[in-house]
Amino acid sequence: MTNQESSEKREPINGVFSSQEVKKVGTGTTTRKSIQKTFWFCAEQEDKSIEVQPLNPNYVPSGPKKQVEREYFLTHFAPEPELYVSSVYPKMRELNKTVARAERYRQHKEYYSAEMEYNSALKVDEDNVRANFGLGITYLERGETNKADSIFERLVKLDAAFEKEHKHLFNEFGINLRKNGMLDQAVAYYNRAMELEIQDEHLYHNLARAYLEKKDVKRSLDYLLKSLELNPALESSGKFLLWMAGKNLIPADYKNATDAMLQTIKKQRTDGAPSASGANGEEILA
Repeated sequence: MTNQESSEKREPINGVFSSQEVKKVGTGTTTRKSIQKTFWFCAEQEDKSIEVQPLNPNYVPSGPKKQVEREYFLTHFAPEPELYVSSVYPKMRELNKTVARAERYRQHKEYYSAEMEYNSALKVDEDNVRANFGLGITYLERGETNKADSIFERLVKLDAAFEKEHKHLFNEFGINLRKNGMLDQAVAYYNRAMELEIQDEHLYHNLARAYLEKKDVKRSLDYLLKSLELNPALESSGKFLLWMAGKNLIPADYKNATDAMLQTIKKQRTDGAPSASGANGEEILA
């Protein structure tokens, strides 16, 4: 068997590893070396790079992730299988169970029980994205906008909150911000996603809704047209544009762009192109 064949069949790197950094402490004759050991949860990616995330004091992966080249990883990181089995895996499993319980309570509108479970999860990992989103939505469902605002402030600083795996929660939280009259927060929230270069028709749709409620028709149209440029078959955005046209909300300098997009939408429907409705977290304007 060749080395290439062997490497193709090997198990991907996944688990807990440690790295060491030597630091100088003190000055002059009191200078001494100190070895700082850091534990990481590591997972090999499709491009063979290794994604590493530090463990927090509660032994769960938390905080920003970074990519490390495989060759560098193999020479600078050491496996810690016993730590994974004895501490990290049990802690991660219990954390996931706590968040799952909270989500069940929230789905059944048992908001105070959900709040307790989400807070328990956040004591273990204050940056847990699912727990932060869930707690924020819980507060918004209860109309506690002051508490929700503090969660909003935390979420906009978490890059992980805008990753694809959290898309449903991301959209649900943004919609709830707008429904609770927190329009500035909703706009800032969606703009934060765009800073991370997220190109998503549902994001643009929801941003258009927020700007419409802020009575900024031109910005609303800007993002609505962007949504339809990305996906002319998006039913919710198509209905939104038709509604705006029917209410005579289209400014004169947007008429040509709007008419062209309406023709594109009409052609999509004539050609039988599949349409996407609100399944991905955007609302259809009634």
